Parts: sequence; structure tokens; C-alpha cells
Amino acid sequence: MATPIDLTAATAARTDEGPDPADLENPALFINRELSWLEFNQRVLLQAQDERHPLLERVKFLSIVSTNLDEFFMVRVATLLRKFRSESEALSPDGMSTEQQLDAIRIRTKRMMNDVERCWSDVLRPLLATHRIRILDPADYTPAVEAYLHDHYRRNIHPVLTPLAFDPGHPFPFISNLSMNLAVVVEHDGRTRFARVKLPDVLARFIPIPASVAGKPGDSFALLEDVVKLNVASLFPGIAVRETYLFRIIRDTDMVIQEDEADDLLESVDRTLKELRYGDLSQLLVEASMPARVLNILVENFEIEEDVVVRTAGRMGYGDWSALTKLHHPRLKDKPFSPRDLWPDEGGEAIFNAIQERDRLVHHPFESFSAVEAFLRAAVDDAHVIGIKITLYRIGPNSPLLDLLIQAADAGKQVAVLVELKARFDERNNIEWAHRLEAAGIHVVYGLLNLKTHCKLCLVVRQEQDGIVRYVHVGTGNYNRVTSQVYTDFGVFTARPAVLDEVTEVFNYLTGYSSKEDYEELLVAPHHLRPAFTSLVEREAEHARAGRRAGIIVKNNSVADPEMIRVLYRASQAGVPIEMIVRGVCCLRPGIPGISDTIRVRSVVGRFLEHSRLYYFANDGRPELLIGSADLMERNLDRRVEALCHVRDPDLRSHLHDVVLQAMLADTDRAMELQTDGSYRPIRGKPHARRINAQEKLLRAYASPRRRD
Repeated sequence: MATPIDLTAATAARTDEGPDPADLENPALFINRELSWLEFNQRVLLQAQDERHPLLERVKFLSIVSTNLDEFFMVRVATLLRKFRSESEALSPDGMSTEQQLDAIRIRTKRMMNDVERCWSDVLRPLLATHRIRILDPADYTPAVEAYLHDHYRRNIHPVLTPLAFDPGHPFPFISNLSMNLAVVVEHDGRTRFARVKLPDVLARFIPIPASVAGKPGDSFALLEDVVKLNVASLFPGIAVRETYLFRIIRDTDMVIQEDEADDLLESVDRTLKELRYGDLSQLLVEASMPARVLNILVENFEIEEDVVVRTAGRMGYGDWSALTKLHHPRLKDKPFSPRDLWPDEGGEAIFNAIQERDRLVHHPFESFSAVEAFLRAAVDDAHVIGIKITLYRIGPNSPLLDLLIQAADAGKQVAVLVELKARFDERNNIEWAHRLEAAGIHVVYGLLNLKTHCKLCLVVRQEQDGIVRYVHVGTGNYNRVTSQVYTDFGVFTARPAVLDEVTEVFNYLTGYSSKEDYEELLVAPHHLRPAFTSLVEREAEHARAGRRAGIIVKNNSVADPEMIRVLYRASQAGVPIEMIVRGVCCLRPGIPGISDTIRVRSVVGRFLEHSRLYYFANDGRPELLIGSADLMERNLDRRVEALCHVRDPDLRSHLHDVVLQAMLADTDRAMELQTDGSYRPIRGKPHARRINAQEKLLRAYASPRRRD
């Protein structure tokens, strides 16, 4: 590949030139999407380095950084590698070629991996030891520990391992994605031979050592790879083991389905998942000490270029460190809290009456996901409910919602479920749920041709005295109890007929045929959301040009669509103040003279993952606010079924603006501000002023017994 570009110099050159305000197509106006995502992961790593977090929470953040990087290589890097191999000449919106992006990514990820290793070895591991949580290296083993681990290996590890030779008589073995492996060099019949030993996922990475054996109180652990290395000779009796080296692979897992040619989507997804087991490598991580002759064997058999190889002197697969967060050390974790119940003393018909009375808002994790479960349970138990429709994207394991839907079908209610089979990394789980739902007699739809269904809608149809009445929950996050405890998300329950009419049309579009594009209460992708959102932004620009009150607040996960960024640039040029709270990728450059002077972008990364999407428009004193599933990315606007919903209730709208958004905009503890050059800097308040943590502030606000609705 070409010599890596100097990103710092390239950025400086672009910004110093002073882009022409009339040319919004200029690549210098955009930040590279991949590098922006890596900056987000760096902000997560900063949490692991931040001593204000409890110690085991810092370990959790370290684990998240590593897991995020794995997924980045499985999808984003793998996609770029496919483009590079196909000799694609397409440039990213910021003007970088595929080759330049890959070079820049390798530089940045290598530095990040080194930072992760230093954070663990120099900071977190020593701190854990001061709290009697010790992770032992082989050099730390006493004779008693070594004897204990040898016995543990003999009884619990050795029977599970399978050494696989590779030579002319034994083909190179299949090596699964994210697997940890040992490359073993042995001498047999006077010749050097090679074998591979996989460290199976069924074995715990951290092996506990009793305090009586460790000779110290507290929790002591050895790592699986160290124990196997010390005992690897037992797998080759009578054979001399000369060398052993650890390696780990990451494969391309980005699922590409030719849906136009697929007769059965479920069958196609299932088949593609099996094929992905053999995806091309996007990273081969090896011990720094692995000699070239051993590495060359791996490179040749994997049929890869050496630019996919990364050497490390540290540990591999820090995602496994999440196991340490399950240790019982309450003082080393965030203080637990009890989320507020939306309707603690209500159930059944009372829930429907409450929604009829007025719209209701739920804000996770500060308020419990039980509100959604209670809504669906009321629909199941109520004899007057005749139909339930719901979209499911990331369901999660052991979901109580699935059992409720099956109970509803058993009770004779009409139940329709759209299960998105193409939800990345959840495909297999969703296929299994789809089969179970179909077996219960539920109408299951698998999604639309060439589109992912990402909207979060649950519709209940009830036969009441005055006729059919419908109720709906519109959310920003998945119907998933587990993620609702750590992701911030909104949900609105409403019985407003105008909303229900349009939600019904969305379900008709998903399960049958509908070409409706003239929505009023919803903004629906892929046909309506982009032009409707653009109109809302342009209306603010008209207000600003006329000297009326104007302003936009965006809170979402990602802003990457080039055309939508240009729409925001034009609004800024008209003088619209734009505040953006973007947790992850942001390709917009704020603060460019004459282009984005009035745009300020911040990111809040803290205890909870900011996942909610909220869009506020000042509209000359008649504010409008929408919540929903869509970020401002091309995939959300053009390749997914998404829904944003107007929040019409003035009290709920005021709460979202005055309490939630203002807390985020006031954060001086976890917020970082995006600079014009693509870097982020911490936002700090006045000297000696107390730091404001938005999430902690909201925890206190929702702990109040006063109900806002």
C-alpha cells in the first residue's frame, strides 16, 4: 500500500485555506467517517483512564473499547478491504481514497491498541491489586499456584483442547472469527512441524485461584492462555515442543445479501451467516515475539497481505475483561439506582385510560422498561384488545415480550410481528425468535426488500364502547430489557388518532403494500424523512433571515450524511444557532468561518450509553420536537424504514427541552466539544465551579417522587 498520509498536515492545509462558503461540495468541509468513529472510541477509552469512575467501571470501559474495535474491524475495515481488493476508485466525502483510509485507520488503531495495553498494565491492573484483585502473570506463580493450575488444567482444560497439525498430510485447519489460538512448533521425526491449538470459548478466560493457594486474601486469577502454554506439551506426548505463540483473528462479518435474487429472505440470511464463518481476515493479531518463519506460515495459509498483521507485546481480546466486572465488589462499581415506574399502581385497563387522558413519556434507564412490558401485558390480558403489531430489531435473549406476544396469539388475538433478520450481530438470534413466533401461529414478516426495518413501534388495537381505539408506543431504542438498563432512550405512549392513522399506514407498508408519502405526525424513511427534515431545517433558516427566533438542537448517535450536513451548513450560513449533541460519528466540521460559525457539536460519554434521538426546532416561539429511531446517516435516511414522531403534548415537550436537553448542554463533566480539525476537547465550566454531570443530574431529577405527567 501507499505511504501513509500525514493526517495532521492534511487537515491543517484544508482548514488554513479558508474554504469558499459558496462551495459546500468541498471535501475539506467533511470529517472522515472512520476516523470520526475512532475518535468516539477514544472518548470511551478516556473513561477507562478517568479516575473519577469506580475502578471496575473503568475496566468495563476498557472492555467496551476492545469490543468496539473488534466490531470496527469486522465491518468497517472489512468493507474498505473489499473495496480496495476490487480496485474501487471511489473517494469518501472528505476526499480520501480507500487506500488512504486504510493507512490512516492502521496508524490510529495501532496507537489506540497501545493505549489500551498501557491503560491495563500500567494503571488498572496495579490498582486492582491494591483492592485484592490480582491477575497473575506466569512469573508471579508460586510453586503452590503452579501445582494448582497444573491440576486444574489436567481436569478441566486438557480434555477440551484439540491439537490440529498442519502439514502436507493435514490441511490448514479452519480458524473461527475472534478465536484465540496457539501456534505450536514441534520437532517430530527430526523435522520441524507446526500445529494449532484453539482456546475454546467454552472455557473461562480468567481462572480463579483459591486464596489458600494464592497465599493472599482476595481474588486471584490466572489467564487461560498462560495456563495452556505452560502445559501445552501434554497435547504432544513424546514430541518435543520448541515454541508456542498466541494469535487471534478477526474476519469480515459484514453480511451482503443479493435480495433482488433471493426467493426466501430467511433462508438467504441463514445461508449467508454460514458463509460468513469463512469471511476474509481483516486483522491477524500475533505476539510480538513470533518469528518471521512462523508468521509467514500463517500469512500464506490465510492468504493475506502483511498489512493485515498487527504485532502486540500485550494481551489480546480485552473484551473478555468484562468478566471482571461481575466480581462482587460494590464499592468498585457505580452506586445502584432504582428506575422510576411510569405507572407503578396501574395495570390493565387503567393503562389505556391513562394514555387516553394524555400522552405519556418514558425515559430509560432513569425510568423502567417495565412501562413497555406493562403496556404489552395489559394488551395481552385485556379481553377487549383484538390486535397487536410490533417491530423487533434487537430483541435480546430471554425476552419477556416474546412470551407475551405468544400468549396473545394463544388467546386468539391477531398478532403481527416484523422481525428484522438483518440486524447486525443479532441475525442468528432473530432467526430463532422468528421460528418460535411462527410456530405459535403469529404473523411474522421478515422485513422489506433492500431495506432494514429500524423503527420502534408497538400498536395495540382495542374494541371499546364507541368503536375501535388504537394505542401506540413510539420509541428511540430497541424493545430490549437488557439494553434499556444501560442505554438512554425515549418512548412516547399516545392514543392521538392522527398519530395512530399514520402508524397504521407504516405497518401496512411493512406487512403489505402502501405508497403513502404525505405524513404529518411522523417523518418516515426512506421516502419522506429526508425531504421533511430538510424542510424543517430550511424553515428555521427562513426565520433567521427574517430576524425571527430560530434555533435547532440535534441529539442523536451519528451525523454522517453529506447532503444533510450541507443542509445544516446552509442553515448556519443563514444565522441559525445549531446545538448538536452527537454521541458517536460526526462528519460535520463546526466553526468554519462563513459556513458553520453558528454550529456547536459536543459528545457526552458517561455511565450510560447515549442512544436517544431527539430533534428540536424553535420555530419562532412555536417549538416542534421529534423523537424516534433515525440518526442523520445515509443508511437511516435512504436504506432503512425509520420513524420520527412529533411530540405534541406541551408539558412533555417542555420536559424534553428544559430538563433533558438543557442538562446535556450544561454538562461540564463528561462532555467534549468537536473542534474544526476533527479533534475533541473537554468542556469545562468556570474556574472553581462545580462540574455538572448531565446523567447524574437526570438520575436525581427522576428520583423525585413528583410525576411530570
